[in-house]
Amino acid sequence: MIRRSPGKAVARRMLIAAVVALVPALAGCEAGLNAPTLEFHPASNGAHDVVNDITISNALVLGPESGSTLPAGGSASFFVGLYNGGQGDDTLLSVSAPTAAKSVTIDGGSVSLPAQASANLTGPEPKVVLSGLTRPLSGGQAIPVILDFQHAGAVTLDVPVMPQSYEYANLSPPASASATP
Repeated sequence: MIRRSPGKAVARRMLIAAVVALVPALAGCEAGLNAPTLEFHPASNGAHDVVNDITISNALVLGPESGSTLPAGGSASFFVGLYNGGQGDDTLLSVSAPTAAKSVTIDGGSVSLPAQASANLTGPEPKVVLSGLTRPLSGGQAIPVILDFQHAGAVTLDVPVMPQSYEYANLSPPASASATP
């Protein structure tokens, strides 16, 4: 007959209790009342792409308030985040939206993208403006936008038109933009 030693049973129970107590502490490194997983993070509705080490994120055209339309001939704001993950500098030379706007202007003419750095054209004031809209725009539509980089080349994105509501309510339309109900 084999008997268990009472000392080993107690040691085993203490080891199990210690492991049970440590696992939650180790697993919840950022747990607490202000843990990032407890915070609301809205989904990114804009267009995204990575081309030749250039990350294009949350590209969107700001439309009018919900239920309104930007008229043909008007202007719209374009917002985008850019990151150059490469080893060499690049430059955003131009932006165009040939099926939706007669011209697109970048405040300052071009945007420098140093290596391992970002250039955020994310507002709240627009740095890129689509002018001479060739058709009315409203939230829920998408238009092709071409970003032309000095080294990465031309990138075409299908960019959503987001209504100036909810998380986009703090973004500004161009100074001359007007919406019609």
